[in-house]
Amino acid sequence: MDNLNVSNSPVAASRSTKSVMLDILIALAPATVAAIVLFGLKAAVIIAVCVGSALLSEFVFNILAKKEQTVGDLTAVVTGLLLALNLSTNATIWQCLVGSVFAIVIVKCAFGGLGYNIVNPAIAARVMLLIAFTEVAGGAGTVFAEIESGATPLAILGGAEGTLPSMLDMLIGNRGGAIGETCAIALLLGGIYLIVRKVITWHIPVCYIGGVFLLSLAFGGDVMGAVYHTLGGGLIIGAIFMATDPVTSPKKGLGKIIFALCCALITVLIRFYGNYPEGVSFAILLMNIICPYIDMIGAKKEKTEEVAE
Repeated sequence: MDNLNVSNSPVAASRSTKSVMLDILIALAPATVAAIVLFGLKAAVIIAVCVGSALLSEFVFNILAKKEQTVGDLTAVVTGLLLALNLSTNATIWQCLVGSVFAIVIVKCAFGGLGYNIVNPAIAARVMLLIAFTEVAGGAGTVFAEIESGATPLAILGGAEGTLPSMLDMLIGNRGGAIGETCAIALLLGGIYLIVRKVITWHIPVCYIGGVFLLSLAFGGDVMGAVYHTLGGGLIIGAIFMATDPVTSPKKGLGKIIFALCCALITVLIRFYGNYPEGVSFAILLMNIICPYIDMIGAKKEKTEEVAE
């Protein structure tokens, strides 16, 4: 799959997969640098292991399956990096290896490769690891924190012992959590870059993040609590970099809005009433599965409007 249709834009639609993935890697660069600065050498090791094993997994699978090599399109690099940024420094090297192999071999390659996977590989791998090993998702503190580990902001909101970080710490990432999810500023900069480059549109990130804020405010009745729910957890990295996956998200504007708002609702329901303090990965995974039906709704609306005209 040499070309990837990533938006309605004629320019973006004609771009090569490698070009699109390169833009995503550039957009992820601030969050990657922030992860290493905030969480230290262990974060760098997790990133290297996840990216390296993702590349190796795809390379070996293509050899064994006698398929054309696709490691040069950078999709495996993006998958490995996204998985790494969604893991805590509590994750072990072998867990990183298992997650990357699962993402590439089981979720991506076994379904036919890029363009045929029904769910986002990095999201699926994170959910698998989260269910099997709860410690991989969060709880590790930054190198600047007074303690090495502790409850994440969402866990504290849910009743766990601890003190909520300041708003400044929430923005710059000096708090517990997965290594790539804590620095909101770095993630938002990456999101702006992707929108300017027309790799993604505003629909999913804005509606997902805004939906979580409004629903958290409605469920919790507290403005500051809603702000913590918006900045905390993996919402921003999920809304910008994972829910917008061109293969597993809707193609049209209406479908993207429906998709994002449903993700927001599922996320908030899990956070307030589920057994997990975080719900982003589960929400995106579930919506990936029903994405084709959302596309059908958008297509029917467009056809109705064309007939009316």
